[in-house]
Order: sequence, then C-alpha cells, then structure tokens
Amino acid sequence: MPFDFSQAPDRSQTNSLKWTKYPPSVLPLWVADMDFPAPPAINQALAQAVAHGVHGYEFPSRRLRQIVATRMERLYGWKVSPSWVTATPGIIAGFNAAAWTVCEPGQGILTQPPVYPPFLSLHKNIGGLTRQDAPLQEVPETEHLLRYEIDFDHFELMFDTDAPTRLFLLCNPHNPTGRAFSREELLKMAEICLAHNTIIVSDEIHSELTLPPHRHIPIASLSPEIAARTITLVAPSKSFNVAGLFSGFAIIPDRDMRENFRRATERLCMHVPSLGLTAAEAAFSGDCDEWLAELLAYLAANRDFVSEYVRANLPGIRVTHPEATYLSWLDCRALNLAPDPYQFFLKKAKVALSNGADFGEGGQGFARLNFGCPRSTLEEALHRMKASLIG
Repeated sequence: MPFDFSQAPDRSQTNSLKWTKYPPSVLPLWVADMDFPAPPAINQALAQAVAHGVHGYEFPSRRLRQIVATRMERLYGWKVSPSWVTATPGIIAGFNAAAWTVCEPGQGILTQPPVYPPFLSLHKNIGGLTRQDAPLQEVPETEHLLRYEIDFDHFELMFDTDAPTRLFLLCNPHNPTGRAFSREELLKMAEICLAHNTIIVSDEIHSELTLPPHRHIPIASLSPEIAARTITLVAPSKSFNVAGLFSGFAIIPDRDMRENFRRATERLCMHVPSLGLTAAEAAFSGDCDEWLAELLAYLAANRDFVSEYVRANLPGIRVTHPEATYLSWLDCRALNLAPDPYQFFLKKAKVALSNGADFGEGGQGFARLNFGCPRSTLEEALHRMKASLIG
C-alpha cells in the first residue's frame, strides 16, 4: 500500500511547538519531529482507545513488553526477555532515571559532542557529577561532505580524569551527526567501558531511522557481558512520529540494575500516559512496518537532495550525509555568518534551523536541518537559504 509523504497536514493552526515557536512567515526545520501523520495503524488504535471513553490508569502489559522484546529479536537478532523491559515517559526521562540509578556524587558522565543538548545538562540534573567530553572527530570526505569518527585516543583518555567515569551516555544513531556506529566502533567503546567499570546508557531512539544500506546494531547485543553493563533506551517517538505521546522503554538485562532503575522511576513519578502505551504497542507490533519502509525511502531521497543542493548551490557550506536520522548537520564556519548560522538564516531566509552551538563542543558555526518534511517544504527552505547568501 503506497503512502503519500509529499503532502502533510497544516500544523500552523495547531499547538505544535515546531510550528508556533516562530512567526508564520518562518519555515520550521528545527526540532526533531516530522510533519507526516503517524501510521494509520497507530491512529486507528488511538481512535479506538478514545472511542471507548474511559481513560483511567494503565501500566505496561506483559503483551506490550513481549512485543518490544520480539521486535528487538526480529530487527537485530537480539534476544531480549520481556522481564528486562521497563516503560519510561520518553528517552530523556530514561537517561535521567539511569543516572539516578547508577551514579554517585564525585563521578563522571561521558558524552560525545556535538550531541543532543539534553545530554550536556544531565550531570547538572543529578548534581555532584562531572561531565566529561570526548568530541567526535571531523573527517572531511569531499569539498562539501563531512563525516564524523570516534577519536579513540581522546575517548580513552577521559577515563583517566579525577572523576571516575561511571556512566557513558551513548547516542547511537548519533544526533546530530547522523552516524550509525559500526560493530567495530561499538565493540571498542564497550570494551573500554567494561575495563573501567563504566555503565553504558545507550540512547537508540533513532535506531529504526537507520537509512539503507546501513544497519543499526544495539550495543547490548554484542555480548552478554556488555549487555549486563548496559541500559538500552528505545522508543517509537521519532520513527513513527508520536513524540508528543511520551512513551519509551528501557531494556536492562541485569536484574539488580533493573530493579534499581524501576525504583528510581517510581521515586521520580515517571508514568507513561495510557495513549502512549497504545501507540507504542501499535508501532512495534509490525502493523506499521510497510509505512516505515516507505518513509525510509522518502527520507533517504530527501537526504540525498539536501547533500546535492548544498554541493550545487551553497558554496562554502559542508554537510553530513546521514547514515541514520532525518537530520543534516551543516558546517557554515567558512562563511562567517554573523552572529551565527542559526540567527542568520532565521533573519535573512526566514528558515528556522537548530543552533549548532546548543550541541556543545564542535557545534559553533554549525546548524542542524530537519528534512523530515515534504520535499516541497525542503526545497522552499533551501531556496530561501541560497537567496539569503546571494543577497
């Protein structure tokens, strides 16, 4: 059944954060939600739940936990017990609960900037922790294409600081660089963490947005030893465009760590809305897989369009060619756009991107572009950006 991603509902008249933060004249390509309706199977499940008319308390059923476990095995060959699965109200809540679970004052949290901004404030949320940054390394591929790799010397060096590294917060696939880390990269990071008694908390929210021919590999699937030291966070939010329903899952094989995590979520009053559970079950059931396959093809074409447009029309800007996500990372440093690329394009082009500086070290002079929208919207935004540079 073909799905039409060339059209999208008008969100400007809704309470959408994406579409109401800026004036109507601005095209919003910033926050990471797509403009496409959720898959029909999700909307039908939600409509049925609403039609029932009673919206009382709900908790994740064994059926839902089994559906999550089954999906991990079917997609990645990772055998997960349903008992390992705990619901969380989203990924940010999940890695905050994880830090409360495993960290103590005086310890460190390792991140890989430029990275999703909530990673950078986690140490402050918990208190008494130190953030340790092991920035990804820029690797120019061509005059206009940029790729990121792990600087393993720097990565391992961060474990020898005054604060012992207790938690490594991994973003895989990586936001904003679009990397889908290889088995070799994941294994090397995991081995270093295990050698230093460091817990891995892996944000894999973009896992099902890995673009062909790349494949996602959950770091916990590499070995039982790595799984025992890992909290894996997954959600239907990004792939199926239901972020506003705040539903996610922590997969924790180690029993003691799992029970401590559950106690932390209870203490922090982290409850998943019933409609979020409904959407998650429909998303992971397999009923949306055809929709997702067509979405990935559309996103891959949008990604290619962005890369080619930058090459042909935006000289001086380099861009990543994402292996996953619907996010392009634009390196505008050579143009010296004042005061920064985000404000320049917002004012001159009426296009709202995400400010690269918000992503930490290595983000200054960059902007993140969300291409999870109809091609017509993307074309208009890029044409505006081109005109702003010419003018």
